[in-house]
Amino acid sequence: MRFLSGAALAVTTGWTSASAIQPNWIDKKLEEFNSNPKAFMNDSKNVEKYDPNTLQPAEITPYFTKEKIDSGDFLHFKDQLQQSSKAHRKQGRAPIQANDRPENLVDELRFTRLHEMEQNQLTTRYLPTTPWSDDYWPIYKGIVANRYADSHFFVSDDWRTNANYLATQGCSVDELSPAEKYDLLIGDNYWTLKNKMLNTGLSYYNSTGYVEKWMGICHGWAPAAYMFNRPSQAIVLIAADGHTPIRFYPSDIKALASLLWANASPKARFIGGRCEEKHPQEDENGHVINPDCFDTNPGTWHQAVVNQIGVSQRSFIMDASYDYEVWNQPIYGYSYSYFNPSTFRSVQSLQEATVQRVSFSNDRFARYRSKNTAYITGIAMKVVYISETSPSHSPIDSPKQDRKVAVNYLYDLELDSNFNIIGGEWYHRQHPDFLWGFSIQDRAISDGDRYIDQAMGRPETLLATTWDPRYPVPSGWLMPAQKSSARGQPLAKIIETMVVLSQLAWN
Repeated sequence: MRFLSGAALAVTTGWTSASAIQPNWIDKKLEEFNSNPKAFMNDSKNVEKYDPNTLQPAEITPYFTKEKIDSGDFLHFKDQLQQSSKAHRKQGRAPIQANDRPENLVDELRFTRLHEMEQNQLTTRYLPTTPWSDDYWPIYKGIVANRYADSHFFVSDDWRTNANYLATQGCSVDELSPAEKYDLLIGDNYWTLKNKMLNTGLSYYNSTGYVEKWMGICHGWAPAAYMFNRPSQAIVLIAADGHTPIRFYPSDIKALASLLWANASPKARFIGGRCEEKHPQEDENGHVINPDCFDTNPGTWHQAVVNQIGVSQRSFIMDASYDYEVWNQPIYGYSYSYFNPSTFRSVQSLQEATVQRVSFSNDRFARYRSKNTAYITGIAMKVVYISETSPSHSPIDSPKQDRKVAVNYLYDLELDSNFNIIGGEWYHRQHPDFLWGFSIQDRAISDGDRYIDQAMGRPETLLATTWDPRYPVPSGWLMPAQKSSARGQPLAKIIETMVVLSQLAWN
């Protein structure tokens, strides 16, 4: 079989790299799949997460209760926060659907054929700049009003206990929460941002009597982690009173950056779907029958990862469905190799991994294939993403402090007669659900920033256009900043300056 006339296929698959999935692991898992595909697809142990350096299992905190995990209720709660829309889909989900197009996510969809990806050495790629780890700043701890460095603040599982302490007890300036330090910086005697953080938990507490531990702003941390440069060193700024020094540690700056992206982000690029069924009906092979529960297509996933991480060298965010981990994770890198979907064996070349559809007699997913499928190729991909860490008063932050988690995915790809990727099938239920991110020019901008920008166009306002950090924040920025705090939005002008100063080791 020839892929293209005159096109030589590279033999290298990445197996010699320490970052690739070992062939014996692939063969073992495929043997289990072939023996009992339904049991294999539903066994969460087949997508275990691990430390990419030590290969030891990653300790994943179950932020949902055991009852919610066992019942599947956590899927409903995830849907509530994501507020995603669903498009009508046709029965049979192997082809890529209209709301799942990779070109709607990536900066540039340059490669859609596997042999071209291989020829351009894109089977293994990691970002040159690591997205940074941070807390997901849970609501039950007060979001960014959490005094994480206050030695007298003993965090309770109960939101009310935590909120009462944060609302009534004092501490040193250095031990203040990120929100409180920001309030001091902008001269907000009403502690608007701090109170906004606490009141967010109040609404949930009044309606249910508790605040779920999984609720937080990971949807702000995940984009901030790659849209902002890393806050690398602590900085000292002057409060609005003109004399009080405030030390902002990297964790403080990360917290405020995450909050900005949580509450003031532009419209995201979003592909994939959501499943509202806790236990979707399956066929005899474990394939979900309801097409709404198929999630991101493997063809979409593969093209998105290779083109965004490998080509554009920029991250994006994945949500792992049927997974009770805090779920928005910025991707750091990937490595993939091949297997033959008919023999269920790992192979060393793309050509060996590709079978003609007409001769694929033991295809478990034959009824779901696109009518335009001519070939099918097996893929084993290792993905490394950035996970959460706890905030600290460390004065320096670097990639060494980041937490990386790896996970292995098995799937096949459908190719048309020209070898373009047009769809595919997952070999397990726990796989990337939906994918999202932002374009390189996007900024998270608060309402206060917009007001200042508009006012600067009117000479009579005399608003400062920049901030000299040797002095307090410009007086004309204070009122817009305080009003934006009521919406949970720190000023982008302030946060962006903080990030730059942190990289310059401002003192």
